[in-house]
Amino acid sequence: MKTKVAFFGSDQYSQIVLDQLKKSPRIEITNQETEIGVLASYGKILSLTTLEKFPSGILNLHPSLLPQYRGPSPVQTALLEGKTTTGITIIKMDQEIDHGPIVWQKEVRIKPEETAGQLYQRLFSLGTKALLEFLPAYLKGELKLKEQDHSQTSYTQKLIRESGFIPLERIFHQPDLTFRKIRAYSPWPGAWTKVEINHQSKRLKILKAHLEKKGLILDQVQLEGKNSITFKQLLEGYPQIKTLFSQKKPQEVSL
Repeated sequence: MKTKVAFFGSDQYSQIVLDQLKKSPRIEITNQETEIGVLASYGKILSLTTLEKFPSGILNLHPSLLPQYRGPSPVQTALLEGKTTTGITIIKMDQEIDHGPIVWQKEVRIKPEETAGQLYQRLFSLGTKALLEFLPAYLKGELKLKEQDHSQTSYTQKLIRESGFIPLERIFHQPDLTFRKIRAYSPWPGAWTKVEINHQSKRLKILKAHLEKKGLILDQVQLEGKNSITFKQLLEGYPQIKTLFSQKKPQEVSL
């Protein structure tokens, strides 16, 4: 007999979870009231009335080691801060944001050049697999839930398009920080700067880069209104941009 699950999700990352649940022969996704709900990357706060509709509660897949990095941008924040590990936590939701007791949690090592999009994919896939394995025992009340250590709580901020802006003068003079931003803001809001071409300010997206001993190497970029190209092609096509980069002076910068 299939377990009927109501699903809450609102973006491409929640789709990762939904797709895996749909593939399970033991799960039926429904919009009706049912025994249990599952939530992942949902951009709304659920009311107490909604929470109380599900006898076994709503399980939330959150891509961090809660109580660390509660809020809307846990993966991006871990990358920005240069963490080498993060994790995925499944909690039973209560009225507070990412606050409920822990059902399951696993630490994961972050790969050296992994982007936020890639890490979300990996964490949510891992979490959904675990959810499918323990769900029968959870529904029978056989799992012991663990209260979060709320004294260790930290929060993340909502990202906006401007979050990805990097002043031109900081790109090469803060290579480690720039590289972390490129990874953290991929695919959205994207790392970007502004360049002046023919007396017009243009947005330049930095799509891909890597670090070498000599510093940051930009690999793939996209000028506003144009297709993505290599950074070398950009400099060949717009020599004035090379001058712009070389004229900028280093500045102190912090997150």
